[in-house]
Amino acid sequence: METKLNNLSSYLRELEVTLSYDEVKDDIEEAYKKERKKIQLDGFRKGKVPMSIIKKYYGDAIEYQAAEKIAENKAWDAIDASGEKPISVPKFTEIDYKGKDGLTFKIQFEVKPEIEPKDYTGLEVDKILFDIEDKLIDEEFKRLQKSKATYEEAEKVEDRNYRIYADLQRVDKDGNPMKGSEPAKNMLIDLSETNVNQELVENVLGKKVGDEFDFTFVDEHKHGDEVHKVEYIYKGKINKIEKIVLPEITDEFIKEVTNGKHETVDSYKEEIYKYFKDYYENQSEEIMINSLLTKISQNNEFDVPPGHVELVLKRLVDYEIENAKRYNQPVPDENQLREQLREKAEWNAKWQLLMEAIAEKEGIKVTDEDLKKLAEEEAEKTGISVDKLVKFYKDSGKEATLLEDKVIEFLKANNNIREISIKDKEKEIEAKKAAEKEKKEETGTAEENKTEEKSDE
Repeated sequence: METKLNNLSSYLRELEVTLSYDEVKDDIEEAYKKERKKIQLDGFRKGKVPMSIIKKYYGDAIEYQAAEKIAENKAWDAIDASGEKPISVPKFTEIDYKGKDGLTFKIQFEVKPEIEPKDYTGLEVDKILFDIEDKLIDEEFKRLQKSKATYEEAEKVEDRNYRIYADLQRVDKDGNPMKGSEPAKNMLIDLSETNVNQELVENVLGKKVGDEFDFTFVDEHKHGDEVHKVEYIYKGKINKIEKIVLPEITDEFIKEVTNGKHETVDSYKEEIYKYFKDYYENQSEEIMINSLLTKISQNNEFDVPPGHVELVLKRLVDYEIENAKRYNQPVPDENQLREQLREKAEWNAKWQLLMEAIAEKEGIKVTDEDLKKLAEEEAEKTGISVDKLVKFYKDSGKEATLLEDKVIEFLKANNNIREISIKDKEKEIEAKKAAEKEKKEETGTAEENKTEEKSDE
């Protein structure tokens, strides 16, 4: 077997493979024997047609089919011999069986581009600290109260602490029912919910049972880069009004709704506070890491192999589909998912290659000791043996995840991370906008003065 490796780009390789007739003849003859067993012609029993006749009538088709299988079988041997490591599925671009002159074929595949990572340390990045406002705690208590609320029938909507049952009909600008639009009968609308149309709430305040009201709803969505807005006009009639009666927040109430887990209001408040504290700390860390990795990615531009992007995209799409099935949710359309997730796949594919290049440059590795340490921690929780967990980690690609974790820890330690509150960050942004506006105005004034001077001349 003779091979020739061609570098078509920074990541695309083409391998030309030549096999002599002696190297393929046994496979060709074997293909004839298999096909002979299936062929039946007039005057001959099935499987007994002379080989000379088979070759005369079917030779080209059999030999080409056999050549394709030979190429498929020999392709990986040729790639292994070349020393290259594909990161996407190899594709045949040419298969040419030449009879006594043997077989030649070409395969193309992608490899990791050579990346010399730069400017990934010493960067400035903010870690925004979020305030845990009292309203978050209040909203959680309100949710608990709503879960145990009672309802008193009323004749009039006094404030937002009501719910109504209403008939709704979509209408045109003249107030006539839209063709093909069926009315919604006795629809329950909780006016205390923040996601209820604000115009609807304002227009039912002060209304009584039997009164009519109207409101509009604007749907805004994108078609490609174009933003489309559609206005929906509705008319409604109130059939029933109920006042929402919320229970008082007491120790007894908290004990009841938490099934005895918390004895007092303060105890439950502490748990809520801790939940939000942990949540926002995780969000802050994640936002900071994403910002840091984005800066590093922007500092390192290179061509990302499109086949590698497709593999990453497929994994993302498969994950979303399997997740939907696991939780008994509607399975999303695969084509739509591919469109929605493509940008994420492109970013992930680039980051993966860049991350591995940084790891190689900095000598960051995942050792067997790392896997064993993780397995020992998990073994205590799961009861699975350390050896089985280590084998599972190696088979499932856990090493890649651990390598990324190590690289991110290295980057966090070697870049300048400034902690700043969300309020101070907002002030900085406003100050920057004001400075840019002032500079723009000064530039405009200077240009106007120059124009006036020229006119005077």
